[in-house]
Amino acid sequence: MTGLAVLCGLALGLGLWLLVSMAPRMRRPSLTTRVAPYVIDVSADARDLLDRRSADPLPVFSAMLEPVTTRVRRVLAVLIGGNELVAIRLRQAGLRMSVDEFRSRQLLWSAGAAAVAIVAGLAFGAIRTIPFAAPAALVVVVAIGGFLARDYLLQRAAKARTARMTKELPTVLEFLTLSLSAGEGILDAIRRIATISSGELAAELSTVTTNVSTGLPLGESLEGLSASLQLPPLTRAIEQINGALERGTPLAEVLRSQAQDARENAKRELLELSGKKEVAMLVPLVFLILPITIAIAIFPGLFVLQLGFG
Repeated sequence: MTGLAVLCGLALGLGLWLLVSMAPRMRRPSLTTRVAPYVIDVSADARDLLDRRSADPLPVFSAMLEPVTTRVRRVLAVLIGGNELVAIRLRQAGLRMSVDEFRSRQLLWSAGAAAVAIVAGLAFGAIRTIPFAAPAALVVVVAIGGFLARDYLLQRAAKARTARMTKELPTVLEFLTLSLSAGEGILDAIRRIATISSGELAAELSTVTTNVSTGLPLGESLEGLSASLQLPPLTRAIEQINGALERGTPLAEVLRSQAQDARENAKRELLELSGKKEVAMLVPLVFLILPITIAIAIFPGLFVLQLGFG
C-alpha cells in the first residue's frame, strides 16, 4: 500500500502542477504576438503562433527530460524507422507538429499506459499474491500498446481526412470548371473555392493561394501540395492542370474530364466496398445463424432418441 500511496501522491501533485501551469500568465504580449495577426496571410509561422491554445504544461519536466527523450526518439527512429511515413501521415491528418513532437507524444502515451498498469498491478497485488514477472510483463505490454495506439490513431485520422478530400475532389473540380467557363482565371477560381468553401480540400487550396501571394509560381505550389498530401486522384488532377498550363490546353475541358474520372473512381470504390460488405454480411449468417438453426432442428430429435421414444 505504501507504493500505491506514493503513486497517488505523485499523481495529485502532478495534477495540481498542471492546473497552475495552465493558468494565464499576467505579462505584456511580445512583439511577435502583436505583429502576428497582421501577417497571418503571408506567414506560416504567424498562423502557427495564433493557432496555439495553451502553453507547454510541463516546462520544467520537458527541460529536464529533453536529453533522455531525444535519445529515445533516435533509438526509436533506428529501430522502427518510418519517420518519413509519419511526416506524410501528419500532413495528411492536418496536424501541425513535427515528427519529433509526435514521437514525444507517443512516449507520453506509453508512459501513461505504463503508469496505469503499475497502479493496477499494485492494486491487484494487494488483493492476491502473484509472481513479480506477471505484473512486469503486463507493464511492458501495456506500454508498448500505448505507444502503438497513438500511431494507430494517427493512421485513422490521416485515412479519414484523405477520404474526405477524395470525396470533395469531384465537386471542387466541377466548380473550377464552372468558374473557368465563366471567364475567370485558374488562380482566381482556386481563390474563390478557398474563400467560399469549408471543406478539407478547400483549406489545402487556401495554402496554395497563400504561397502564390508570396511569389511562388502556381504550378510549383500545386506540385508541393501534391507531394505533401500524396493523394493519387489529386496528384493526377494537378499533373493534368500543370500540363495544360504548359501546353496551353483549355483548362475547362481538362478539369471536366478529371471530375468525370474522379466520379467514376468513386463509383468503382463504392462497388468494391459493397462487395466487401456483402462478404462480411455472410460471416454471421454462416458462423452464427446457420449453426443455431441446425442445432434447433437436430437437437429435439436427438433428445427424443436419447429418451428411447424413437
